Amino acid sequence: MTLAEVRDYARATLTRVGLAPGHVAAVAETIVAGERDGCGAHGLYRLLVAAHSVASGVVVPDAVPVLEQRAAGVIRVDGRGGFAQLAFETGRDALVAAARANGIAALAINHVVHFAALWPEVEALVEHGLVALAVTANHAWVAPAGGTQPVFGTNPIAFGWPRAGAAPFVFDFATSAVARGEIELLRRAGKPVPADWGHAPDGSDTTDAAAVLAGAMRTFGGHKGSALALMVELLAGPLIGDLTSAESIAWDGGRKGSPLGGELILALDPAGFLGETASAEMARAESVFAAIEGQGARISGARRHALRPVSERDGVSVSRALLSDIDHVTGIKA
Repeated sequence: MTLAEVRDYARATLTRVGLAPGHVAAVAETIVAGERDGCGAHGLYRLLVAAHSVASGVVVPDAVPVLEQRAAGVIRVDGRGGFAQLAFETGRDALVAAARANGIAALAINHVVHFAALWPEVEALVEHGLVALAVTANHAWVAPAGGTQPVFGTNPIAFGWPRAGAAPFVFDFATSAVARGEIELLRRAGKPVPADWGHAPDGSDTTDAAAVLAGAMRTFGGHKGSALALMVELLAGPLIGDLTSAESIAWDGGRKGSPLGGELILALDPAGFLGETASAEMARAESVFAAIEGQGARISGARRHALRPVSERDGVSVSRALLSDIDHVTGIKA
């Protein structure tokens, strides 16, 4: 499929399941970005997730986000129970303006349903020359290091750094050993997962993808990933007055929809910190990237950026079985 076809298909599907136009446009772009950058777990597959959240009443399909300027450098957007993408778009320009004015600003997004990666939001800020950091909690799917029962969400962290004349440095990773979508894709394919990805419901080790999904995932890096997951839990939960992962999954009540909660985004303007020396200091940072690439090592996010021109030129490969499943679930019968 060409990227235009992916976009049209995503929009048509989201419209069919009942999303309002503003949400359709915003959500579709994150799906296109996932396919474009070779992140299948965040591409068209997510239409199944979105459709289920609408059908089960987890998301408010026509929610209208409300923006509030809490302080000079603090912006809040109440998503009113809708998907997070439109809430972010509602607050983005105000966040950029506040970062420009103050050097640093924060956007707290509340009461939104999350089902996609954070890197599209981070990149949207990096395009303005800002350094950005974003965190969000999820459903309690992940056990803390040393435990076997869920407490944390996958709790991703995304960071972006603008680079003159080069693709930005952007990473986005779950604090779990792997993204939950990766496990689901393996389950759909009937394939096992590595033994260190999670626990069965009884706490035992397992390579069965379905058992991990029903039990608990593990953090990456043991106690280090566990500490980062807890940090995200606090920043995106109590600090901004939103749900923890345990509260989110309790609110879900067994509907198995996407998580409801908040997101904290920080935007930093290099010029606000450095003034006239900003350009020189940002150029000096390039020596760090050169030291990494000069020895053949890969900078995080480079694979996604390298795939973009290829996808834009040649399109992307999409599973016919996946499209069939999406059509069936969203009302098109074979």
